[in-house]
Amino acid sequence: MSTTYKAVEVTRPGVFTITQRPLIEPPAGHVRIRVEACGVCHSDFGTVEAVFPVQFPRVPGHEAVGRIDALGQGVEGWKNGQRVGVGFLAGNCGYCIPCRSGDLVNCQNQAFTGIHHDGGYAEVMIAKASGLISVPDDLSSEAAAPLLCAGLTTFSALRDSDAKAGDLVAIQGIGGLGHLAVQYARHMGFEVVAIGRGPDKDGLAKKLGAHHYIDNSASKPDDTLLSLGGAAVVLITSSGGEMVSDILKGLRPGGSAIVIGVSPQPIKVLGQDLLFGGRKIHGALTGNPATGDATLKFSSLSGAKAMIETMPLERAPEAYAKMMAGEARFRMVLTMQR
Repeated sequence: MSTTYKAVEVTRPGVFTITQRPLIEPPAGHVRIRVEACGVCHSDFGTVEAVFPVQFPRVPGHEAVGRIDALGQGVEGWKNGQRVGVGFLAGNCGYCIPCRSGDLVNCQNQAFTGIHHDGGYAEVMIAKASGLISVPDDLSSEAAAPLLCAGLTTFSALRDSDAKAGDLVAIQGIGGLGHLAVQYARHMGFEVVAIGRGPDKDGLAKKLGAHHYIDNSASKPDDTLLSLGGAAVVLITSSGGEMVSDILKGLRPGGSAIVIGVSPQPIKVLGQDLLFGGRKIHGALTGNPATGDATLKFSSLSGAKAMIETMPLERAPEAYAKMMAGEARFRMVLTMQR
């Protein structure tokens, strides 16, 4: 067995370097993983451009799938050869107030994969056992990788919402997050409205499972949503600003807008749009490992899947650039030699 492995690290903001790193044993409570695939997520921008407090060199990537090949002291419930996923949340502590209250997502001592420690743009990575996600046998590593962030975030937000089967649910944006959200919403039994920009996305929206498509460059989404009875939930996957304010008006009384996409634009909301009808707006970060397990299982059972383009690990800078330019349709996935 080789004593080194290949990794793509960021050595300073915006600069990628392909390097060989020494193989190390996992510390207590951690596992070593032979990575088979890793998604390229827009949140990787925070590492590559040092938006997050990153110590360089750092290996990005928080949508990693691979097989355990070494167990650290005290690790139970996992075994060598088992295929696992590692998402954005790197493993909860178990003792802080949120953890003791059952809120593992908001653990106060949780590191973020690819930010506080090295991620999946590599042939090997070390991961905390408490953050691992189990990967079903019938999902390929390439298919599972983007579901660990984009899939988990959209699935968790929809499953945990107040919407019930048969309710009207709108998905704003049909990109890396939105194209998965439309599929999940349809398979959860909602009446699905996809909101995009331009008439050319109508066909894609319907193919993904939307019952209705709203071109927000041609009409106001709130008017159309209200004509359909008002949305129980609107999932905001891309833009902020006035778009959110307009969509809020399309919620039925008691409806919620859930923000999962980050935008540099501030969200502008008038108090009257919330007060009258008791409408709500809130954010959703991601999900805990158990919800990650459920995301992958639901995807396997329903056939919901990310539209992906693969590139070998060595082309990580190219894959990242394509993603940042908005040219990926819809998720880039790095693959490693096996």
